[in-house]
Amino acid sequence: MKNPIYMSCLDIYTSNSKTSQLEKFQTGIETEKFKTMPLMSWDIFMTDYYQRIEASQKQMELDQVLSFARKFKWKNDFKSAFAENDYEALVITDKDQNIIWVNSGFTQMTGYSKSFALNKTPRFLQGEKTSEKTKRRIRQSIEKNKPFRDIVFNYKKDGTPYKCEVHVIPLYNEHTTHYMAFERQVV
Repeated sequence: MKNPIYMSCLDIYTSNSKTSQLEKFQTGIETEKFKTMPLMSWDIFMTDYYQRIEASQKQMELDQVLSFARKFKWKNDFKSAFAENDYEALVITDKDQNIIWVNSGFTQMTGYSKSFALNKTPRFLQGEKTSEKTKRRIRQSIEKNKPFRDIVFNYKKDGTPYKCEVHVIPLYNEHTTHYMAFERQVV
């Protein structure tokens, strides 16, 4: 007797077939060659699959940042920065905070396209409920030219407000030339 937990896809397909269809179908198949697999294993496979996709995406983003690092001769330890920060969006700005690059996670998190964000400052995400105190604190942190974390109230393209944790890192060669922000939506 088959354990109902270990049904193959073929079993699921054929369970809804009429008897005459099932007999015709089964005559051409040697069922001993098929191994059954618990349906739960599909969840494990998909979880692993998405983890691999996410790891691949993060590696591509790191490679892009390392490409910028070579171009601008940045001396930051990017591998550590990526390993230590959980993020959805990555934003790189010049010293005047004009956006020069965002990852695809930025579009997913905010609804704004990469091309729309370019040459704008991240302030375009702020709005009515963005605290003046928070904006002042962020400006002061940038002026200190040290890495910092803060939470800012931003708005998506569709007007939906969200809280965004930002971890800003000055990017430097001999002097700070750019900034990189690891961003994620928080509850």
